[in-house]
Formats: sequence, structure tokens, C-alpha cells
Amino acid sequence: MAQPSATGAAAPPGAPALATLLALRRARDVLDRDYAQPLDVAALAAAAGYSPYHFVRIFRLAYGQTPGAYLRRRRIERAQRLLARPGARVTEVCHAVGFSSLGSFSAAFRRQTGVSPSRFQELRRRSGPLPVPACFLLMSAPGRPTPQS
Repeated sequence: MAQPSATGAAAPPGAPALATLLALRRARDVLDRDYAQPLDVAALAAAAGYSPYHFVRIFRLAYGQTPGAYLRRRRIERAQRLLARPGARVTEVCHAVGFSSLGSFSAAFRRQTGVSPSRFQELRRRSGPLPVPACFLLMSAPGRPTPQS
């Protein structure tokens, strides 16, 4: 019988059970929050209640990538936001997002984005400021009710 998924629908055979998904979500939340810290798979696995080997296997099954790959992707996404800021220095961003080596940071950045960090900055400067999300624009739309003071 198929286990229920996080949405309540029957999950496909072989998919992690709801309790497993919740444990994995807690571990992923730690990676999202503490992305600049060194990855400790053993600690993440223990917190989720699994051996490191089993944890990596079920994380990959649930999210399509290993915890290490997920963490690298999150670090590069954060680096892109930091590099878009005026005056940001590549070396400082490298360390701020948890890389200890500029070479490994640059290689990972290029693999994920297709350009080096400095080229990314140059392209970002040429394209102007980042667009404002529509949800923020709607917050200040004319005729929108404002909170009473």
C-alpha cells in the first residue's frame, strides 16, 4: 500500500514515508539556515534519526541531489544575491557563503551559473538593479488599504 505524501495524496511506491519527509525537511531547513557553516553529514543524519549513509541515500531520493550538492547550490544562490550588491568583493562573498577557498568557490559558481563570479558582477552592473518582486509593488499600489495608526 502506498504511503501518504506530505500533501495527503498517495505517494508512488518507493517514495519516502511522511515521517521520513518531515525528518528530511528539518535537515534541509538546517542547511538553508546554516548554509555558511561547514557541512556535517553525520550531525544532520543523527538529527534526522538516520545513519549518514542512509540519510544521504534518502535525501537524494526525496530531493534529487545529495545534501552536499543541495548545500553548494544554496551557497551559490546566496552568493549571487551578495555579488549583486554594489561594492561587493568576490573574496568576501566567497567566505561569507561558507567556502574556504576562492578557487573552489569560483569553480562551483561557474559550474552552476556558467560564468565566473567577477563576470557575474560585471553582467549584473550592466543590466542595472535587480527587479522589484511584484508582491512588493502590490503592497504600495494606489488604492490599497493601509494599516491604521
